Amino acid sequence: MATIVLGVGASHSTLMNTHWEQTTHKAQAERFRDALYAARERIAAAAPDVALIIGSNHFRGFWLDLIPAFTLGVGECISSGESGTPKGPQPVDVEFARYLANTVIESGRFDLAYSARLQIDHGQSHAIQYLLDGLDVPIVPLVVNVFAPPLPTFARSAELATAIRAAIASFPADKRVVVIASGGLSHRLPWPDWRDPHGEDEDFMVRAWLDGRENWSDYDVRRREIIRAAQAAITPEFDDHLLDLFAAGKAAELAEYTTTYVQEAAGNGAQELRTWLMMAAILDYIPAERLVYEVIPEWLTGMGVAVLDPSHRNSSSRRTRS
Repeated sequence: MATIVLGVGASHSTLMNTHWEQTTHKAQAERFRDALYAARERIAAAAPDVALIIGSNHFRGFWLDLIPAFTLGVGECISSGESGTPKGPQPVDVEFARYLANTVIESGRFDLAYSARLQIDHGQSHAIQYLLDGLDVPIVPLVVNVFAPPLPTFARSAELATAIRAAIASFPADKRVVVIASGGLSHRLPWPDWRDPHGEDEDFMVRAWLDGRENWSDYDVRRREIIRAAQAAITPEFDDHLLDLFAAGKAAELAEYTTTYVQEAAGNGAQELRTWLMMAAILDYIPAERLVYEVIPEWLTGMGVAVLDPSHRNSSSRRTRS
């Protein structure tokens, strides 16, 4: 039987790699980076056999010719390597990944998309870089569509996570699983709704998302220029409330969020919070420990890290009973 030994939620930003020296909120940036390293130590201490990484796609692995709501990597996994993130083949626990896909689909609860040759971007590889570095832990990547509307609902995301939790529990061999959610918190990217672009920059973005499958790097310079020119739109009040829900073991409330609400309250980038919700659901919504929260405008994002540790809950239960 597989055992879920840890959950981690962590914001990501490739600007950590490309513009560290230009970051003026250096103390905040260092505290966030240190929290990532602390989370990595927690992962190492949990001694996982595999890491299920739930992340988003930024139009380097999926394109507007085909956008599944949820895709599980069950074979080769190639990281695009943009902005100093890991590049090339990533180790996948193929047996475990295929077991999860098969079990979820055969349960009749969810028709999960899967890929035997998956390309990921920093929506997953940022976590590999900062949370799994040096740990020699194979991954199972799960990509969630959060940027190409219509998006899967938060409620549906939680339902899939529950099905995955059941599949993990039914795995017939011993396996220690860590679940990582990459993305969020509040931020607003200069990305259009692909169905209704306005102006040259938005037209360019949609064209890149349509035509970039074979040559995404040709579009990347201008993409980065557009992103760097964006004004930060971070909502600390939203982020604090969200992290408080996690700390109180009430992350299930995110399943009631709507795409429109999140867009208006915390920006289009906050749609990545589906990954945090799914991680929490797989951990059965146990209370989280907030390691850090920092507002870093140069990275356009409210940067947070939280850990969900089942061993702490078990220890607390033993103390209460005694």
